[in-house]
Amino acid sequence: MRMMNTLRVGLLLAASAALITPAVAEQPKRIVTLGGSVTEIAVALGAGDQLVARDSTSTYPAAITALPDVGYIRGLSPEGVLSVAPDLILAESDAGPPAAVDVLTAAGVPFLRMPGDPTPAGVVAKINAVAAALGRDAEGAALADKVTVGLAEAETRAAAVTEKKRVLFVLSLQGGRVMAGGAHSSAEGIIALAGGVNAATGFEGYKQMTDEAVLAAAPDLILMMDREGDLAIGNPEVLAHPTLSQTPAAQSGAIVRMDGMMLLGFGPRTPDAAKALYDALYPKAG
Repeated sequence: MRMMNTLRVGLLLAASAALITPAVAEQPKRIVTLGGSVTEIAVALGAGDQLVARDSTSTYPAAITALPDVGYIRGLSPEGVLSVAPDLILAESDAGPPAAVDVLTAAGVPFLRMPGDPTPAGVVAKINAVAAALGRDAEGAALADKVTVGLAEAETRAAAVTEKKRVLFVLSLQGGRVMAGGAHSSAEGIIALAGGVNAATGFEGYKQMTDEAVLAAAPDLILMMDREGDLAIGNPEVLAHPTLSQTPAAQSGAIVRMDGMMLLGFGPRTPDAAKALYDALYPKAG
């Protein structure tokens, strides 16, 4: 019953999204997807051959990286997007900057923002909204049903945890400051779905924490994205950090990295992300 109610909420969210975005007059043939989870959903619905470009966060499935990259979802260049002559742009809710979006919408190309709530209901709403935009309602219903089963399993596991562990999601350590995921962030959403408790409190979204706040958070596990290059954070960096190194998580070696889009995207792979994080938090639960 609980998941049926969740599904109904997801459907309502999708319907609301459709009301605030322009309608697509004809079946789109040249689609640009902005946001990794939206791209994943479009491909899962069978629309991969209609995609002509994607943003830099769209890296799954791997074959999608052969498409032109029009830039970072929150730092778009409208000229780059329009250069591939799209007849539909599907974007996650945080696409921007606003000035770039204004140029894209003024160009007359339908620009549809998908729901972005980092909850099980939000995943279902996003799938249904993408399916509606692509005219693939039957495929969307099938994918939503499949993902709903996985989300229900995750919620059941999470509800059964009696002693929830504290998780600190660390986005970056630039300048030696811990930038973490706070309330209402996608990091908090996946932590809750995995049966954990967000150790970062007192702020919303992603912000830098004071050293005192990090120590007070006392995480049992430090969670990060699996990155390469300048943004990568290895165990040596965590253990050398004067504050993180003092946390229970660092002292016990409970440091976990996961694929960023699977972890935070709230798309078709969210059930897999929740299970992987649950297994890392509660390995003896099996």
